[in-house]
Amino acid sequence: MTDYERPLSFGVSLEPSSDAWPLTRLMARQAEDAGLEYLAVQDHPYQPGHLEAWTLISHLSALTDRISFLTDVADLQLRLPVMFAKAAASLGVLTDGRVQLGVGGGGIPDAIASMGGPARRGQDMVAYAEESLGLLRTALAGGSVRLDSPYHSIGGYQAGPVPPKPVGVWLGAQKSKMLALVGRGSDGWVSPLNIYVPPKEVPSKQRIIDEAAVEAGRDPKDLRRVYNVTGAIGSLGAHRTGRGLVGDVGQWVDTLTGWTVELGFDTFVFWPAADPERQLALFADEVVPAVRERVDADRSGR
Repeated sequence: MTDYERPLSFGVSLEPSSDAWPLTRLMARQAEDAGLEYLAVQDHPYQPGHLEAWTLISHLSALTDRISFLTDVADLQLRLPVMFAKAAASLGVLTDGRVQLGVGGGGIPDAIASMGGPARRGQDMVAYAEESLGLLRTALAGGSVRLDSPYHSIGGYQAGPVPPKPVGVWLGAQKSKMLALVGRGSDGWVSPLNIYVPPKEVPSKQRIIDEAAVEAGRDPKDLRRVYNVTGAIGSLGAHRTGRGLVGDVGQWVDTLTGWTVELGFDTFVFWPAADPERQLALFADEVVPAVRERVDADRSGR
């Protein structure tokens, strides 16, 4: 049992394709009206059909009133950390704090290089990500930022403005070195999709995070744990490949409840595999409230 007993939250991943813009706008309003907490936007700017993530988030923030935004995840090799912190803090001020940052070290080096970024790999990428996390968190807190290293040369920037609510910096990670970095240097873990990090692999990854957090003098319970979940609510007919979580509402409720109280996740981002409007309605109206109720009952019983 690995329930960190953090409050539950739920979101939906929005399609960043320029061709899907009308649907993306509709789903953003649908998710807000349904009471979800997050609109998540992936960051693959080297895809010619994708809108740039921060531009899309900024525009959608003007079309919504309550729901928060999550980069899922922003590529640190294409976004200078201090400038990225300035952008996030600015949008935080303009939206009354409706911003959280999921960030990644840069998982597709050749694509990054195609846009003029450095194709860092392995330990080089991990070291860069660790420095970038520190810079992001310092700048978002409004501190003085100074660093001279092989990766960054920052000569004493006084960061600001400070957003009205803290902007979490959650790290996307799959392998052991990046998972350890989650524990010692970030505000939480963003797990890749459940088809890439299946549930059976999660406990060992959570242990790496927890051990690194304790070694750094941090409480593992303070870290957010986000699971990106793809699949279909309903029959296989709605999701021909059968990949991901596929089943009726009851199976989704049972599964997400188990992934909370047994695997330690507190935030679920839904990536509908088909018929996104209907799938989002089922998720928000039937799955989410039932999972909240089941998890509350389980925790009260303990």
